Amino acid sequence: MNPLIEKYISCPYCGETIDILIDSSDLDQQYIEDCQVCCKPITFLVSESMNGDMEVRVYNEDDIF
Repeated sequence: MNPLIEKYISCPYCGETIDILIDSSDLDQQYIEDCQVCCKPITFLVSESMNGDMEVRVYNEDDIF
């Protein structure tokens, strides 16, 4: 089984939809990756939802979470 899952997110800076790969074997992670369009740093929070699905939330560097 491939632990990489393809997700689409909207950049919190430029609003463009970008395609990302998330490692599903390592839930409850936080990391920063630059937007493929505007090159600004996006903070990713990856967790498991209450129903067992993978949840990906994105924030800009000024957001408090």
